[in-house]
Amino acid sequence: MRDKKDLHKLSKLSGDYLKYETNKVLTWCGNCGNYGIQNALKRALVLEGYKKEDFLMCFDIGCNGNGSDKIEGYTLHGLHGRVLPVASGCALANPKMKVIASAGDGGTFSEGINHLVCAIRNDYPVLFIHHNNENYGLTVGQASSLTRCGAIMNGTPKEVTIDPINSLDFVLSLNPSFVARSFSGEIGHITEMFRLALKHKGFAYVEILQSCPTYNKMTPDIWYAKRIKMIEDKKDYDKSDIWQARRIVRDMENEIWLGLLYENKKKSNFFETYPFRKGVKTALVEEVRHKDISQFMQ
Repeated sequence: MRDKKDLHKLSKLSGDYLKYETNKVLTWCGNCGNYGIQNALKRALVLEGYKKEDFLMCFDIGCNGNGSDKIEGYTLHGLHGRVLPVASGCALANPKMKVIASAGDGGTFSEGINHLVCAIRNDYPVLFIHHNNENYGLTVGQASSLTRCGAIMNGTPKEVTIDPINSLDFVLSLNPSFVARSFSGEIGHITEMFRLALKHKGFAYVEILQSCPTYNKMTPDIWYAKRIKMIEDKKDYDKSDIWQARRIVRDMENEIWLGLLYENKKKSNFFETYPFRKGVKTALVEEVRHKDISQFMQ
């Protein structure tokens, strides 16, 4: 942990942390960033006082999705590229539950990019964790739309020849309310970003840069370690200035900035802009009624 006070607090809450552990066999490759990301999420949930019954985790397909049985609690493992509509629906149906969604770069920026656009524009109350290892790891290393030009991948053995999408520049172009970035080797920093995101009332986009030690040889941990910088060390940085955020995220080769890069606390989330539920005290999940449909089945 970067904050020693939090580390001391976490040591006192070690019993609560262990409640999130499962006895399932870990199937990720050695040195995969998913270990650190899930560890940080458990830390953040404990430090923010969440109990297992307080949140729902929705997982996309991919290596990150194989974490669905590695954390104790309510989890949902759905179809590839479809995690955000499922998570958004769950969040709207039961606002009392904190909904956390998780997907890789393939599911987010290829199959599910339309759902990402919709989720950001509507500012659904969801914490979204983007696992960015710049390839389809679960299907043995095909290039994704975020794989760098020049990378040699299974499926493109002569090298990738198309420029990648800049993920955060794309996200920031959609006028989001919360954008943060961290690195899988910085568990304490990821924990901090998750804690901030858990408190955000709208759609909180958190990108975690992670190496894929088995299939993506272009950006190993040491490559990131030489380039990452903390945004709090950047002089005169204003996290409420979206254009300043867009300028700094364009560089993914020399200086890669981590931290809460952009936040708009004044933006209304989906609930605050949806007129049809104003004045309604119940949640959608509380309004479900059983109907006899046997006549329609004859």
